[in-house]
Amino acid sequence: MAGIYVHIPFCKSKCRYCDFASFPDKLCFAESYMACVYREMAMRKVELKGYDFDTLYIGGGTPSVIDENYIAMLVAAARKNFNLKENAEIAIEMNPGTVSAKKIETYLKCGINRFSVGLQTAVDSQLAELGRIHNLKEFLLCTKLLKDRNFSVDVMIGLKDQTVADIEKTIETAAYSGAKHISMYALSPEDGTPIYTDYLNGELPDGDEVAGMYEAGVEKLKVLGFDRYEVSNFCKKGFESSHNLNYWRRGDYIGFGVAASSCINNVRFTNTFDLDEYFKCILSGHLAVKDREEIDKTGQEEEFIMLALRTSRGLDLKEFEKLFNENFLDKYAIALQKVTGYIEVNDGFLKIKDRFLFIQNSIIVEFLQAV
Repeated sequence: MAGIYVHIPFCKSKCRYCDFASFPDKLCFAESYMACVYREMAMRKVELKGYDFDTLYIGGGTPSVIDENYIAMLVAAARKNFNLKENAEIAIEMNPGTVSAKKIETYLKCGINRFSVGLQTAVDSQLAELGRIHNLKEFLLCTKLLKDRNFSVDVMIGLKDQTVADIEKTIETAAYSGAKHISMYALSPEDGTPIYTDYLNGELPDGDEVAGMYEAGVEKLKVLGFDRYEVSNFCKKGFESSHNLNYWRRGDYIGFGVAASSCINNVRFTNTFDLDEYFKCILSGHLAVKDREEIDKTGQEEEFIMLALRTSRGLDLKEFEKLFNENFLDKYAIALQKVTGYIEVNDGFLKIKDRFLFIQNSIIVEFLQAV
């Protein structure tokens, strides 16, 4: 399995929690930027001719803020330069404050078949506190335009003044709007973002409170028919994100645009985060790769364990032995003893028990220390 990711770094304004490469004051460069992305794709064409791509994911930033025709040309460029499978999952992230019927019509015509809508919370005062440009009414209008389409909704927990009732309301709003997939993430206050000040001032829920919010959210999602398939991702049966699954199963992926990351044949590389530098590189006929690292066997093993144990499916013991020529249960016997109450082995898979999945980092670290 292999995927394509394209980063669109433009947005109307930067959310208070955002730590991604996004530029709210540079939308005027969108046309030039997209021309460079198309050119970057063409530069990778020969190198990637042997790959069959199952997914194309357009993320950001806010991809829906730019002219919809640029997106249509982007999908066409991906099909022209790469073997994008006929039934490929083609997804785009959208902010409800930037959506129109015309945009969605264009998206559908060019082949986009999955939409990721950033709700975050159904409480308008919390949306304003986060710096989001949309409100609940605009989200509901957006989902009406997506009626009967395959769309996912992002929900955020751990917000300032947020209650369990707020989270349940948000999940219900997402579910009743027709979402087939819901991602529920805990707010991560990153150093350098405005919301980090709230964290330092003790204005955000603490770890125990967030854990309680998460458990309440999981229960509400379960009642509404959403199965958890990864610690932060839930869906109706058969509506898992292929884009996400490719990451968690260590599939190859190629990224285009500013700050886009790639991992091809166990070589990881990342494009520059600087927009001007990206333009200079591509326009001069050079790739904009800033960092490059070959992942050795130890690194591959660490990633395999860490990513697999984030999922409800767990770690495939036969696949591990095939890849690393070792029996997982034998190699990690000591680590297994330390976490024996948190894990289970069924049908050839080792997994973290459902009720402990939210604290998976503290469990996974026992295995990583033993690699």
